[in-house]
Amino acid sequence: MSINILVVDDEKELADVIELYLKNDGYSVHKFYTGAEALKCIEHTELDLAILDVMLPDIDGFQICRKIREESYYPIIMLTAKGSDEDKIMGLTIGADDYITKPFNPLEVTARVKTQLRRYMHYNNAVSKQEKPVYEYDIRGLLINRNNHKCFLYQRELQLTPIEFSILWYLCEHQGIVVPSEELFEAVWGEKFLNNNNTVMAHIGRLREKMDEPARNPRFIKTVWGVGYTIEK
Repeated sequence: MSINILVVDDEKELADVIELYLKNDGYSVHKFYTGAEALKCIEHTELDLAILDVMLPDIDGFQICRKIREESYYPIIMLTAKGSDEDKIMGLTIGADDYITKPFNPLEVTARVKTQLRRYMHYNNAVSKQEKPVYEYDIRGLLINRNNHKCFLYQRELQLTPIEFSILWYLCEHQGIVVPSEELFEAVWGEKFLNNNNTVMAHIGRLREKMDEPARNPRFIKTVWGVGYTIEK
């Protein structure tokens, strides 16, 4: 089955290079130089991943990201010419899964693409292989549904990225059990955990912010220092 990747960048030479490297790895690439063209593609094409430049001449990458997240949950990688944290935080907040700062090696892009697709496919395959799948958890006012990929806290919908949703779903699946950071990382990202990796902690922090969780005494995601995280029964 062909994997369809959207590439949007107004720097034509850069977009062409990314397209070349991705095609060499066997991906089908839908390349555009403007946001308007990309939006038309999103409406009519079943995509598996998007690479979006933040700065476009008409519609910026953030707007395209928001549009994708209205209907779809495939991975989104943002390209930014700025090294500022503002762009990175904005992208992650509205639903992006990763970001790459220009200039970059095209091999880094293909590596990030493979990582995101591996995580995305791993999660979907795990769902499809369950004999008696559970599609919804309702934990003290926290309602999370895997069918529609939505999450509500006290009837207020939480705008979660796919990674944030996967983390919260995994913790709900293991309610009452302390999940080590290593296990959580490897289950969600599908990669080997490194001791100096703070990725899980950063995403847990963003999850708590979206849930308006008190920093010192969270109601849902509890930290067990030196071990991992748990949602108590």
